[in-house]
Amino acid sequence: MYKIYSLKLYYSISEVAELLSVNTSLIRYWEKEFPQLKPNKIANGERRFTQKDIDLLKQIQSLLKDQGYTIEGARKTLKTETTSINHDKRLQEVEKKLDHMKEQLIILKNKLDNY
Repeated sequence: MYKIYSLKLYYSISEVAELLSVNTSLIRYWEKEFPQLKPNKIANGERRFTQKDIDLLKQIQSLLKDQGYTIEGARKTLKTETTSINHDKRLQEVEKKLDHMKEQLIILKNKLDNY
């Protein structure tokens, strides 16, 4: 299904196309349709894809080809998943701050008890 490349920082569009068994034109089309997909472009305009970009492309490919989503449906699904991930990260940050505040309150309470 997917060929495994050595772990590199960046992959060319032709390497990614070969990895996904698609044409480079399809990758360019998906890049236009999915705003989350933003490969780096070097001075001559050549695209450089990271492993994160490739993972996103695999997810897009799975939604469209394996699961039968439309472009719009896949776009909404990816947006929902991204929003959910951001929400979870924010929740973890808030929980961490609350834990720190609890610790500070315990310290203050102990100081007051010993006063």
